[in-house]
Amino acid sequence: MFTQNHHRMIKIRKHNGSKINSKLTWWLLFVLVGLSLALPAQNRVEKQVIKNFSFEELKNDRPVSWRPVTYQGKANFDVDYPAHSGQKSVKISSSTGADASWSTVVQVRPFSKYRLTGWIKTKDVMSTGGKGVLLNIHGIEKLQTKALIGTNDWTKVELVFDTELNDALQVNCLFGGWGKATGEAWFDDITLEFLSGRTLKPQATIYADQKLAPVSKYIYGQFIEHLGRCIYQGIWAEMLEDRKFYYPVGSADSPWKIYGEPHSLHMNPLLIYCGVPVPEIRLKGDGQPAGLFQAGLALQADKKYTGRIVLAGDPGVAPVKVRLVWGDGKNDSQVFTIEEVKPDYEKYYFSFTAGKTTNQARLEIVSEGSEAFRLAAVSLMPADNLEGFRPEVIKLLRELNSPVYRWPGGNFVSGYNWKDGIGDPDRRPPRKNPAWQGIEPNDVGLHEFMTFCRLVGAEPYIAVNSGQGNETLAAEEVEYVNGSVETPMGKWRAQNGHPEPFGCRFWSIGNEMYGDWQLGHMPLKDYVKRHNRFAKAMKAVDPSIILVGVGAVGEWSVGMLKHCSDHMQLISEHFYVQEKPGLLSHVYQVPRAIRRIAEAHRRYRKTIPELRGKDIKIALDEWNYWYGPYVYGELGTQYFLKDALGIAAGLHEYYRQADIIYMANYAQTVNVIGAIKTSKTEAVFDTTGLVLKLYRNEFGTVPVKITGQPEPLDVMAAWKEDGKVLTVAVVNPTHEPQKISLDFKNFSLIKVEKIFRITGSSEKACNVPGQDPEVKIEEIGEDFHPESLTVVPLSITLYQLAGK
Repeated sequence: MFTQNHHRMIKIRKHNGSKINSKLTWWLLFVLVGLSLALPAQNRVEKQVIKNFSFEELKNDRPVSWRPVTYQGKANFDVDYPAHSGQKSVKISSSTGADASWSTVVQVRPFSKYRLTGWIKTKDVMSTGGKGVLLNIHGIEKLQTKALIGTNDWTKVELVFDTELNDALQVNCLFGGWGKATGEAWFDDITLEFLSGRTLKPQATIYADQKLAPVSKYIYGQFIEHLGRCIYQGIWAEMLEDRKFYYPVGSADSPWKIYGEPHSLHMNPLLIYCGVPVPEIRLKGDGQPAGLFQAGLALQADKKYTGRIVLAGDPGVAPVKVRLVWGDGKNDSQVFTIEEVKPDYEKYYFSFTAGKTTNQARLEIVSEGSEAFRLAAVSLMPADNLEGFRPEVIKLLRELNSPVYRWPGGNFVSGYNWKDGIGDPDRRPPRKNPAWQGIEPNDVGLHEFMTFCRLVGAEPYIAVNSGQGNETLAAEEVEYVNGSVETPMGKWRAQNGHPEPFGCRFWSIGNEMYGDWQLGHMPLKDYVKRHNRFAKAMKAVDPSIILVGVGAVGEWSVGMLKHCSDHMQLISEHFYVQEKPGLLSHVYQVPRAIRRIAEAHRRYRKTIPELRGKDIKIALDEWNYWYGPYVYGELGTQYFLKDALGIAAGLHEYYRQADIIYMANYAQTVNVIGAIKTSKTEAVFDTTGLVLKLYRNEFGTVPVKITGQPEPLDVMAAWKEDGKVLTVAVVNPTHEPQKISLDFKNFSLIKVEKIFRITGSSEKACNVPGQDPEVKIEEIGEDFHPESLTVVPLSITLYQLAGK
């Protein structure tokens, strides 16, 4: 009988003038195709799955189905004519060094065996940190052929591998490989052949009486950074941009525009209020209004707004009018009038009630008098703000119920002086964001962060600046936050309105100091000494704090654990994954990344002598998907249902690794690759945020042993803390309903208490502020038959089972 294993790839070529009988050829092809189509659909598997494997088909001088990719350096990509077979091959060359590839994406069967084969020719290839020239499966480092260097005639390379939980893969004709190479390389006849596979019949056995290590609540941590629209225009309620005039008014970067005669406004370098020149408006005394304004403000009808202005001026400028305008009609504004202006700066407080809903309102500050007035700062917020924070965002954050928030960065912290964020907000200096775009107004500092944590019911987790900062600055920060009023910094804190210590337990020393993108980056051999100095100085102030060291799986983590294990209680790790072709591949890259980190640290515990007797667990304090266009400001990506499936599978993996992972901080909370997305007036849970909310509030905390082969589903089970409800979660990252058999051991079901589900109409379903959500958490009523449980497509289903 003809099966897919007998299907052969036929490539017709001429050899020394020999001919193939065309009638016989067409007859054979007809028979083969007919037999193949007669097979059941599930058994028809294309043995050769790479399209245009020999690069013969071109479009716009590029091989169809292939694309050039440069990872680093400079590479040249060509279609060339010294071919292994046929007439064409593809070429990569570099004279200065490159890491690059010709790449194609192929659909594969999960849990199947494939053979990747290709032919490579090289000329004068030299490695400059890379492996050479090879074939590999993108994103899975172990899946690579042998590498060629030097000069080689056509050489066959081959790799046999298992696809595991992948349904699509990127095949690379790789030049360089985890580093650069120089020289020339040709690739031809790149084939990926199906060899064998197993039929997936999801089944899992749940041992309810075999409890595993309890999950730390801190795996539901969050991370907020001074970046994009995460804090400002996200969590913080301030409506005005650049409210302290870092940019000169009227410049391309400034959101403020000049009202009236352009030459009436000057940025006076001698008039400094909060570290930058203030705008001075010089009036002609001819009755013509002059001043400045900011447009593009979002108002809601009948809503109250409050603000303040820091103003100084000459007697003749009065009255100065602060005007909120929401339309062109004579009644489409409200005015606050300052009847007397003093030569020294004073604060004036105002309020308005909007008469119309609009996204194009403006705030004007003008005078029709004479002489000059100066503006140091302006603020405008909705009156219902919660101590400066947006109430609609705080509401969702309370529902998210995260137990800990990491702040202020991220890359930002390596250029941040925490003292800039202390004291009168109008006096705090605006700065250029040291790591990202835009400016940092320093409106949200230590006190505001602590207020935020109180409002959402979370613990603070503070990162100190070990990049451009030093141990003295870090120790002073610990004293300011945790010291008594008898200490110098504690006394300063009391003077700023908070006599009682804040009592922050979690402190990280630096962020990603292994990366050359990090301000203050230095070699590992120097940084371990720096870390230890910071740790000693900070612990001398408060011995009770929990210190987190910077880690990165590999040489950096090993060095930190060898040389700093006496000076940290947790070690940080980070990972981000991008979009992958194939739904299974996209979803399961998240748990794969978590497992990779956990397994590496288990090896370290066995191989690093300095760790004997110590239990330094992982704080995976940045993790998420990161891909796609930025539609919510800087790094403001939109997430989809398929990303929610991956985050759920990731949480399952955290439960499996609970013995070694203590904390995980989803990065970041609002807008910036965020779990919550906002417009100027609305906020909504993104798809990934719904998963974090559901598991945090409804899933158990004591995982139990699970065996079997649930693939392509992901199954996790955990007892609630009271030991009376067993929760079971099933992720179905496929487009079809799946049936799974769940076998419960030593568990007597009393009743199904609740069933929750997250799903949507497609893997691209998403939630947008101000629109009806396409993805929701829904409590559903349906029968529960564990021996044959049907799980709907593209779903996360959580069962709460009362039993014993």
